[in-house]
Amino acid sequence: MKIFVDTAKIEEIKEAESWGILDGVTTNPSLIKKAVNDSEEEISLEEYIKEILKTVEGPVSLEVGATSVEGMISEAEVLYDMFNGINDNVVVKVPVNTAMEDGDDNFSGIKVTKALSDQGIPINSTLVMTPNQAMMAAKAGAAYVSPFVGRIDDHIRTRMGLKRGEDYPKGTYYPEELAIRVWEQKLDRAVGERSIDDIIYKDHEVMRMFDWGNDDGIFSGIDLVWSTKQIYDQYGFDTEIIAASIRTSRQVRSCAEMGVDIATIPFPIIEKMMVHKKTSQGMRSFSDDVIPEYQKILKG
Repeated sequence: MKIFVDTAKIEEIKEAESWGILDGVTTNPSLIKKAVNDSEEEISLEEYIKEILKTVEGPVSLEVGATSVEGMISEAEVLYDMFNGINDNVVVKVPVNTAMEDGDDNFSGIKVTKALSDQGIPINSTLVMTPNQAMMAAKAGAAYVSPFVGRIDDHIRTRMGLKRGEDYPKGTYYPEELAIRVWEQKLDRAVGERSIDDIIYKDHEVMRMFDWGNDDGIFSGIDLVWSTKQIYDQYGFDTEIIAASIRTSRQVRSCAEMGVDIATIPFPIIEKMMVHKKTSQGMRSFSDDVIPEYQKILKG
């Protein structure tokens, strides 16, 4: 699995690059602005972006800000023309759906993805929350699609009546298997000894419970990624899946186990992936085992 770092901080990007594990970077305008403001040197936004691109030997996602088809195409062309010559590694992030209100065009992002992909501009279709959106993006020619793991976890927990900060912290792993068990037990209690026909045709309240604890049949952010991968494998789409909105190292492991192409991971989570107390304890034992005679051999 390729590892992208989800940051715009040059020092974090350079550090991840020095580890030999970095395959790319995802950014957004807010991350870049904050990184520039926090920088100790005076540097323009444009020069800072160029520095990121020069640092990374892999794809770097830069995001459009417009919401109209014409605006997104224009901004994408500007970003690509201005920056891709630096290191030939610019990918343009386009929302899969820019609609914010009822009546807005739900296909603006797809239209833009198709138009820009036809020009040879690689697109990262972002803000993907359903497998159907991911399928549409792949059909439109997106080079990458970014399903949002953490945000879907939050959305499902909200549907279950939980509140982030009160009932669970942001970095808590969502126990999908346990949630499914709770959902099944809730249904079992509601069904009881009644016939299936009686429930399906007469008890709409019980039928509504099939939507409790999931989002259109998706039980977690990891489930969203899994379903997307199943669809892509079924039809041979070339679009690479970037598991985004990663909040725990366990989510990274789950993505790797299912064979996801890429995970874009916040820098602190990448650091946590290398930590285990038994490794530290083992290193202390290893150090104690290096006797003076052996140390003499090591010194040559």
